Amino acid sequence: MPFCPSKCPYCDFYSVPFGDIQAERYVSAVIRNIRAYGGEFDSVYFGGGTPILIADDIGAILKAANIAKGAEITVECNPREMTEKALETLLNAGVNRLSAGVQSLDDEVLKALGRRHDALTAEKAIITAKSEGFDNISADIMLATPRQTADSLGETLERLNELPLTHISAYMLKIEPHTPFGRNPPELPDDDETADIYLRTVSALERYGFRQYEISNFARDGFECRHNLKYWHREEYLGIGAAAHSLYEGRRFYVERDAEGFISAERQKELSEGKPPDGREIYEERVMLGLRLTEGIPEELYKPLSDRLKYIPERYYRLKGGRLALTAEGFAVSNAIISVLLG
Repeated sequence: MPFCPSKCPYCDFYSVPFGDIQAERYVSAVIRNIRAYGGEFDSVYFGGGTPILIADDIGAILKAANIAKGAEITVECNPREMTEKALETLLNAGVNRLSAGVQSLDDEVLKALGRRHDALTAEKAIITAKSEGFDNISADIMLATPRQTADSLGETLERLNELPLTHISAYMLKIEPHTPFGRNPPELPDDDETADIYLRTVSALERYGFRQYEISNFARDGFECRHNLKYWHREEYLGIGAAAHSLYEGRRFYVERDAEGFISAERQKELSEGKPPDGREIYEERVMLGLRLTEGIPEELYKPLSDRLKYIPERYYRLKGGRLALTAEGFAVSNAIISVLLG
């Protein structure tokens, strides 16, 4: 759902201004495509953009899909749009998981990130969501951002722990070239400071009962995001809409970043990400994706790479129960480690 009321200066995701008429046509195209593909789904994820802007249409979209009993159904939300009415509409439509774009609970950091909400709005939104009946609420936060200090980050994490959250996603800010931040980069922590911020976050969230299960994701027991785990386990998923990506029926494909093109096409055009992967490429994908998880990869995947482990400091990984997994320190330099293993 690519609609946004405004564009954040760091954001490189595809989005377009929100307008009721275009949104109505876009929703019709989504429903048309869901029916064209068919199939049964055990998770649904409304990403964006700001999907809560079309809260009134979520129910119609879900009715068009064949959704398995007990499916996890997530909608991404901006705290400013998490009104009682919108939340009640989502709950009645069958949504059972929310992902709130909190980013920080420090107003100075939020201003530097160009966010439209303040810390109090975010806290009230999460409390309101819980009171409306949502028992599975996630918050996104950003690390190593402009104006963020160790103290302000610590306070954000402490206040998040006091909220009725079951999951936290903590992403390090990445400067994309075709964004306002890319054209005029803000002052940011250096690599060593960024690694320290990441490790402090891991330690604090573990202390608060949010177990790390993926590089950027932490959950209370039993609340890991089932949908996102499909990506890391290299299971199939179907993406519908402008800029959506898929791994479906053994093929990887994507849709152009063009909302009007998606709306006008009878069926979304599947653009190939290249030739179908061979056995070696699938193996490398499984290693790369699996090493994002704290559960790591099984012996069948790491055994062919065991001679390369001697090039990796032991504090960056662990071998336990027939699996190879990265430590928190290893996650901080995971790209380099994966390059050594698969290079």
